[in-house]
Amino acid sequence: MTIPKTAPNTAAASKSSLSRLLNPRSVAVIGASDDPARIGGKPIAYMLKQGYAGQIYPVNPNRETVQGLKAYPSVQALPETPDVAIVAVPASAALETVTALAERGAGGALLFSAGFAEMSKEGARLQDEMTRVATEHGMRLLGPNSLGMLNPLVHFYGSFATGLELGFPKPGNVAIVSQSGAYGAHLMTVAVANGIGLSAVVMTGNEADLTLGDMVQMVVDDPNTTVIALYSEGIRRPEVLVRALEQARLAGKPVVMMKVGRSVVGGAAAQSHTASIAGDDRVFDAVMSELGVLRVETTEQMLDIARLATRGLYPADNTLGVITVSGGAGVIISDAAEACGLPMPAMPIAAQKALTDVLPYAAPRNPVDVTAQFLNDMSLARTFTESVVRDGGYRSILGFFTYTASAASTGQRLRAELKHVRAQFPDRLFVLSAIGTPAQMQEYEDDGFAIFEDPSRAVKAISAMGQFGQAFERKPRLPAPTVGTVELPDQVPTEAQAKTLLAQHGIASAPEMVCDTSDEAVKAASAMGGTVVMKIVSPDILHKSEIGGVLLDIEGEKAVREGFETLMQRARAAVPNARLQGVLVAKQLKGGVECILGIHRDPVFGPMAMFGLGGIFVEIMQDVVLHRCPFGEDVAQEMIRSIKGAPLLLGARGRPVADIKALAKMLSNLSAFAVAAGPRLTSIDLNPVFAMPEGQGAFAADAVMTFGDET
Repeated sequence: MTIPKTAPNTAAASKSSLSRLLNPRSVAVIGASDDPARIGGKPIAYMLKQGYAGQIYPVNPNRETVQGLKAYPSVQALPETPDVAIVAVPASAALETVTALAERGAGGALLFSAGFAEMSKEGARLQDEMTRVATEHGMRLLGPNSLGMLNPLVHFYGSFATGLELGFPKPGNVAIVSQSGAYGAHLMTVAVANGIGLSAVVMTGNEADLTLGDMVQMVVDDPNTTVIALYSEGIRRPEVLVRALEQARLAGKPVVMMKVGRSVVGGAAAQSHTASIAGDDRVFDAVMSELGVLRVETTEQMLDIARLATRGLYPADNTLGVITVSGGAGVIISDAAEACGLPMPAMPIAAQKALTDVLPYAAPRNPVDVTAQFLNDMSLARTFTESVVRDGGYRSILGFFTYTASAASTGQRLRAELKHVRAQFPDRLFVLSAIGTPAQMQEYEDDGFAIFEDPSRAVKAISAMGQFGQAFERKPRLPAPTVGTVELPDQVPTEAQAKTLLAQHGIASAPEMVCDTSDEAVKAASAMGGTVVMKIVSPDILHKSEIGGVLLDIEGEKAVREGFETLMQRARAAVPNARLQGVLVAKQLKGGVECILGIHRDPVFGPMAMFGLGGIFVEIMQDVVLHRCPFGEDVAQEMIRSIKGAPLLLGARGRPVADIKALAKMLSNLSAFAVAAGPRLTSIDLNPVFAMPEGQGAFAADAVMTFGDET
């Protein structure tokens, strides 16, 4: 990328330019229309209607005025340099317009124009040229093929989204950043309908310059934004997004994300639409989890979580206490909490006894059922809720009061009782499942309660707050190990060569030797003592077991000689042209747990490490965990302990505890090796790795590497 001539390439300069984009003091509209229904007229109409306080400069050589504002014939004729320019001209005129704006020194341009990289190679060439011109002059571009951006706090509406005709967002703290224009505007419209206040809405389009990651960084730096909602179809410049998401986590700003393209068909559609690499979905999940981003599948989930997150309460030690007027609702809530992994500890025994002393037929365990008796004695609502909060010590409280929260005979009295409890515990997350008119529910919202009609939706949102809290409180990670320079061989290595290379960087294997003759094999086996494994060695046979190229439990001179000849014969028969380099004789390890350690180079996020149980477990159970490379031993330990099969390593049912420390060190070293090896390394499979009993180490019993083109 060319360094801008007029703006220093620094983080401070970038932050300043993006702030200028979000909070412009002047806006030029190139291709301005007097018709508020046209693309070039909508932004002007929206800003005039909402009272934008900055200067609006319509540019239209064919009119003296546009929507009552003085119009200018060209960019050069503008009375001042605009902070932001909206470009609503045909693709054929876009380059000329961008050049004029860049030379004038505009801060940024929102390119509504379409017909570029999303359409053709010529369009891509034109898009690249626009980007080059803008970058050389330090001007930022959003788009092309973008629906623009808006900031309700300053009434800046640099968008032609028709959804704004249904209602303008109220100023708030939630920023929506979307790669899709239409879906971003849909999210905005649904947010408006649900009363969610917005600090920004950005639709990135083709991302010729500014990407999803840049826009995330912009709203992370924005003091008015506290919650970030993302819609993504594919990732350009992933390093920018990763850095921005990590900054969001460190700033305590929750990020909820809808990333589409999980299915094969969906993935192909996303790639075609955005000209982006979608990457592997399981990898994407792992990276987002690492960064503290909560991924959702629906708009409903996204906005539920974003709305509750505006309360600013993220209990890392989240537990749920439930007060209900319905036993059935209590079961529904309990099921939802279990599905989310949200703990619902029982009330203390003493507190349960105290509540049954007050109401003998109450169910006070958790959920705490106050029963319909509270209709006769409204003070029970306060007594029971107070006990749940005070005695239960739960970080989050969910009250199921349904229509009693608004009915004429109960609503105001119940509200008063609950409000009294809420005021005593400002550090707790209070949510109500209630039904009523919007005005009635707003009264509860104003009292500090978040309202959900559906209790299951409420549980999912509450669980998300705890996940954010855990991410925000995560301690700094240990540094990844330094493995030194890695020089890959010219050709894909054999198993023995791969093990030798890995051993130089702290990744151990069992004692072994490559033997050219049966005599050498006998000597090697004798030196190792006990039982050995024998494997064919050939750079042309990577999956040895598929041709019968692996022999286990070989012991004694006769068995070794016969094994050598058997392997050579099988290899010649299965792959006649294979280059045979002998037989590998290795000490057969016993008493350990078979694991798999691997590296896969993801096209988006680079090398990803994998850990799981080896052998049949990895193929049948798919019980593996992924993490972006490199990482330290603390992360490696977390990975090892996170799989469902971890008890097999931790001493379940009298098994010996495996050497987790050695296993974690190997995994960490492997992650550092993968990064140091560079992009030519596409994968490593260490399967099995024997995790020996505690204190006896971990050893790779097989190793396969694959290489690709260096890009």
